[in-house]
Order: sequence, then structure tokens, then C-alpha cells
Amino acid sequence: MDLNTLQQLVQAHGLWLLVPASIVEGPIVTVIASYMASLGLLNIYAVYVICVLGDLLGDTILYCIGRFAPKTLPGRWQVRLGLSRSRRKSLRGHYHDKGGKTLMIGKLTHAASAPVLVAAGAAKMNYLSFIGWNTLATLPKTLVFTIVGYVFGYAYVKIDHYIFRGSLILLGLMLVVGGIWYYRRRNRAANEEENEV
Repeated sequence: MDLNTLQQLVQAHGLWLLVPASIVEGPIVTVIASYMASLGLLNIYAVYVICVLGDLLGDTILYCIGRFAPKTLPGRWQVRLGLSRSRRKSLRGHYHDKGGKTLMIGKLTHAASAPVLVAAGAAKMNYLSFIGWNTLATLPKTLVFTIVGYVFGYAYVKIDHYIFRGSLILLGLMLVVGGIWYYRRRNRAANEEENEV
């Protein structure tokens, strides 16, 4: 999405169009809308509030996909997608104990957030807890993109590029750390089994 497209859409359909735009396009919509506010075309406070609401609505949609979609799939497809009963039980335990931390880390990256949010739904995490943690993460995240857009929005194409690259780098780091953690955990379990024998 570019500045002219968003400007035309907002002028034609109103500021609330930012809600679906922010669900589909993510942080770059906040950056562009904030830049439009710096030009006097939009109210910056309204941009912030509406982009927060759009982000949280997108989170809720992903949560609902995780919560309700598996029930519509045949059992063998659930297993193929890694949604076996034991996996869901493990997810429930994880999101019960560490759901807030997981959501906060997931929200740091644009690339990793979707699987984390869907997994929260599949784990049947309490929705009020889910939306509470996501709100805590979304408020400062959206504020940062609002400030960046207001001050540096003229460079929104480069900013979009940096958001994408930064998200991929963070996702890569998370995968490496997760892989190391899984490898160590598997080795520890194997060693414990050997010691028992």
C-alpha cells in the first residue's frame, strides 16, 4: 500500500477504513497514516486509537482461527497439521503457564506473531488474558510506529523494507534459539532415560 492509495481510500470511505487496512497491511499502514497526520490530513490521536483497534481485531481473528478451525477438520488432517490431541494438550499447558510471555515475544516480530496468535487459540487460552497481554504489547508497538510515521513517514518505502527485514531477522533468531532449546531438552531427556536404565 502506498500514500496515494491510502489517502484516496480514507478520503472516500473515512478514517475507519484504517481498521481493515491495518489488519491486512500491518505496521506500514500506521506509518503512512501517521505521516498523513503530520501533513495535517488526519488526526494523529485518532490514527493511533484506530490502528490499535485494528491490530487487536486482527489478533482476535487469528485467535479465533486457532480456537475454532481445528474442530472443522477431520482427525487425520488435524494430525497432519500438528494439531494432535497431545500437541493441543501440551499447548494448553504452555499457554497456561507462559502465555503472556509467549504473546509478548511473538508480537515483537511481524513474521512470527501469526503462528503464536493462532497457537494461543488452539491452546484455548482464556480470551480476556489473551487480549490483555496483546493490548500491553500493541500499545507501545503501535506508538513506536506512530511516532516513526509522524517524524520519518516521508521515507515510508524504506521503513516498510526495514520492518520486513527486521521481522525476518528476529524470526530467524527466535528459530535458532528455539532449535537450541529443543535440542538441549531432547538430549537432557535422552540422558535421563539412560541414567534410569
